[in-house]
Amino acid sequence: MPLERTIKKARMAAKQGKSPSTQAGAFVEEEIEKIRKGQHGARSAKQAIAIGLSKARRSGVDLKPPEKGRVSEKTWKSAAGAYKKGQAHEPVSATRSAAREKALKKESRTTVSHEALSRQAKSAAHKRTASERSAAAKKAARTKGAAARSAAAKKGARTRARQASA
Repeated sequence: MPLERTIKKARMAAKQGKSPSTQAGAFVEEEIEKIRKGQHGARSAKQAIAIGLSKARRSGVDLKPPEKGRVSEKTWKSAAGAYKKGQAHEPVSATRSAAREKALKKESRTTVSHEALSRQAKSAAHKRTASERSAAAKKAARTKGAAARSAAAKKGARTRARQASA
């Protein structure tokens, strides 16, 4: 069951007109936080992200399942089921939740380290074309706002300076 603050965060993002994937980001963050605190584990960073997206779908975020053929049939069915359940606003089965928690408690906690998440982000970005990455970066710059853009530029400059000295 997602935390109340996570649901509020997602609703606030929806009110601001942000995309469903941005709304779902709150659930992914919560999942990563839970794993880092040691409440449960995950097999990989990818699984941690998938759990967060599934929770978002089940909580009613309008995050449609991926197009058929982009993911395995099993993954697609799971996403479609979670989406359908969330849109119907049906409660999550307590038995299912308990079983999920029990299974995840046996998994590793190191899968959401900064290094592991960085590796996952890089491999995900590598699967996209240069033009897709460029379009995403341009949209991010457009929607960021002046203060955040300035902070990002300063952070980039610091990173470049650190890499030049290394």
